[in-house]
Amino acid sequence: MKSINQTIKLSTRPILNVYFTAGYPTVESIVPIIHALESSGADLIELGIPYSDPLADGPTIQHSASVALANGLTLKTLFDQIKEARKTASIPIILMGYYNQMLQFGPERFLTEASDAGVQGLIIPDLPMNEYDVKYKEIFSKLGLEISFLVTPMTSDERIQKAARLSSGFLYVVSQSAITGGSTSFSDAQVAYFDRIKSMELDCPQLLGFGIHDALTFEIASRYFDGAIVGSAFIRHLGQNPDNFQNSIKSYISTIRM
Repeated sequence: MKSINQTIKLSTRPILNVYFTAGYPTVESIVPIIHALESSGADLIELGIPYSDPLADGPTIQHSASVALANGLTLKTLFDQIKEARKTASIPIILMGYYNQMLQFGPERFLTEASDAGVQGLIIPDLPMNEYDVKYKEIFSKLGLEISFLVTPMTSDERIQKAARLSSGFLYVVSQSAITGGSTSFSDAQVAYFDRIKSMELDCPQLLGFGIHDALTFEIASRYFDGAIVGSAFIRHLGQNPDNFQNSIKSYISTIRM
């Protein structure tokens, strides 16, 4: 399997990273959704670990997390489901969760079991960069896990450069200083922010997230970055099409990557 970083750098087209909450709409849907996304042309899969107190998630993802928790999803079940998917799936899988989840499970145990299951990268929005650098960078490297840090329009150039330097997967460029799922287009201020990051000529690959929901927003994001992340819009699609993932997801992906 190619690494996340290699997948992005070697791609001849803009990268499409698709996020969905593990355990939504059902626990049993994790594996078929992964297979459907891979066969439908997604390049990366970002699996959200449901959490009762998310910091960056809007109402759509919060609702999907509530459903997943009510469905009884646990980290053990999630790792088992990823192992099952890995029997045939080679697409890079990224886990997105919160630092407290990692701490409660036990950091080394969490990272080891994620790696053993076939996870290739992690996004932990509230993990301080200095904490990662001092406490976890070595074990991430040892286990072959990549990490992606987030930056926002409010992030200073100095912190953007540090986040890019520490991100072994990609730099997650948040399009707005708000929760997910709240934007339908990009403002002039956002475009100026995209230009600012592009002008920095960072070595790390960059993907844009928050507000990507159709072919136009994906195309605009790809003018500035290596691709984009679709999250809330895809989860709404899953909620409206809870069955026959193979056909419905193929149809959905075709509306993003035309």
